[in-house]
Amino acid sequence: MKFLGFDIEISDLFDLKPGEDLRKYAPFHISVAATVDSEGKETLWYSVDEHGTPAVEMTRAKAQELLAHLQAAQQAGYMLCAWNGLNFDLRWIGHNAGDLERAARVALSLYDPMFQFFNQRGFPVGLEAVGRAMGVKQGKLMDAAQAPREWRAGNYQRVMDYVLTDVRILNQLVAAIAREGAIRWITQRGTTDRELIPRLKTVAEVLRDPEPDQSWMRGPGLKRRMFLDWLPKQILNELP
Repeated sequence: MKFLGFDIEISDLFDLKPGEDLRKYAPFHISVAATVDSEGKETLWYSVDEHGTPAVEMTRAKAQELLAHLQAAQQAGYMLCAWNGLNFDLRWIGHNAGDLERAARVALSLYDPMFQFFNQRGFPVGLEAVGRAMGVKQGKLMDAAQAPREWRAGNYQRVMDYVLTDVRILNQLVAAIAREGAIRWITQRGTTDRELIPRLKTVAEVLRDPEPDQSWMRGPGLKRRMFLDWLPKQILNELP
């Protein structure tokens, strides 16, 4: 199984309050992205200014280059993987590239274990909570909210190391989930829980499954349509 993991960091500054919807502060701009394949090839994606210094935001041309690379990897037979990549990474890569249609086509063939988990359990789960439960020794280098501030402060290498580490963790989890046939995670109570994932599915395959049962939840949970509201309707209509 050969796969390619990816992740993005944004450059936008805001203070997210507890329980607040992140998308209130959208649209987002990308500072840096990373891709890491199962053969160990690691690539950083960012733009530079006229002095060769990393730019605050990725240009449209660089975002298009990144999107084309992800699509080419899929076409070459790689499992393209991202954690919450449907709802976040590909949404904003497509936005920054000015090509939501291409991003949507890539998204439907994406392997997004978080989205698959959500569609089975009805709630999202974080990369770190899963990594700790599944024995990934590598930990996150910072909180995601720190990355835009560090980037704008000129601490580029720190953010680059952070985004690369997150993709390394992702790739280890993809292999572990495929091997174990399950996702384990640390719950908010501090216990470990487990959800069977007999096989990893593409986003398109997950969308053919029933929506999650959220009748047990106290409040209104995150709805599946919220992951999809950026996809052009004509792309969704092509699903069998």
